[in-house]
Amino acid sequence: MSDKRKVGILGATGMVGQRFIALLENHPWYEVTTVAASPRSAGKTYEEAVGGRWKLDTPMPQGVKKLIVKDVNDVAAVSGEVDFVFSAVDMTKDEIRAIEEAYAKAETPVVSNNSAHRWTPDVPMMIPELNPEHTEVIPFQRKRLGTKRGFIAVKPNCSIQSYTPALHALREFGPKVVVATTYQAISGAGKTFADWPEMVDNIIPYIGGEEEKSEQEPLRIWGHIENGVIVKAQAPVITTQCIRVPVSNGHTAAVFVSFEKKPSKEEILARWNAFQGAPQELRLPSAPKQFIRYFEEDNRPQAALDRDYENGMGVCLGRLREDTVYDYKFVGLSHNTIRGAAGGAILCAELLTAKQYII
Repeated sequence: MSDKRKVGILGATGMVGQRFIALLENHPWYEVTTVAASPRSAGKTYEEAVGGRWKLDTPMPQGVKKLIVKDVNDVAAVSGEVDFVFSAVDMTKDEIRAIEEAYAKAETPVVSNNSAHRWTPDVPMMIPELNPEHTEVIPFQRKRLGTKRGFIAVKPNCSIQSYTPALHALREFGPKVVVATTYQAISGAGKTFADWPEMVDNIIPYIGGEEEKSEQEPLRIWGHIENGVIVKAQAPVITTQCIRVPVSNGHTAAVFVSFEKKPSKEEILARWNAFQGAPQELRLPSAPKQFIRYFEEDNRPQAALDRDYENGMGVCLGRLREDTVYDYKFVGLSHNTIRGAAGGAILCAELLTAKQYII
């Protein structure tokens, strides 16, 4: 195990922190050696700190049960034990920005699931198949921070994973207007039905901050580096509605799109089925072999049946057809706590390791 990189999990007791720990069990490159959480959990074993709040269907990995939880605010103590950290802390945005930067300045790379640094101009926000070139902004960030090893990288909002890859594969046709409605699982709020019974047989037509993220973050994914910062793309125009639905895991999107140059249905399906990115080319451990899968059946994809496609790291699409107002419409699905959260961050770390930013 000594040849594996030592990993710390910040915010290890929360739902996303738990997902990090579950996904990293037996990872070929990484080993969780340090867990950190709020001061009230510090000093307890991880098993004691989580108590009855383990939210995943899979059991808690044996290897972390007896790890002593550290205070996430004790940056020196945590940084001294790890090669890099994943961040899933539950704090205010200002607090998250400060603590993630403190770890980076302590020469500890930070790969974050949080939104606090998604618009920091020199912080890459990546879906690794879509914009791996954004890693090239890291030297500029290191210069600003005064670090040699430390930096921050983030993954985008969970909701955009269900439709942004599908649009990215079609960029040669110039998507110009996108209308997307996302139907988002309760785990996106860190909840299960046991602790959110109000969601049973219910829909809530508002999720704070989600619509702005869903409209703007794809534009940053499609942006370019200029003078050491990431400049977001100006097109397409995206408008969204984000709705909480009574589903445990899996975000679904209903998408309408118009193009500068309208492709045929056959061209769209060919681009989706053939699409690969850097994770597939580099054969990264968490990369899905086929990133995008299209279902011919009219009643697919379904959250219960398809969210675990490619171990939750793939994107499922279906119901592609021409529209009477826009050029085309389709449905997308992605696993929000795997591809959209911890798994997506792990894939980002693997890309950063392969590119020798995490050393």
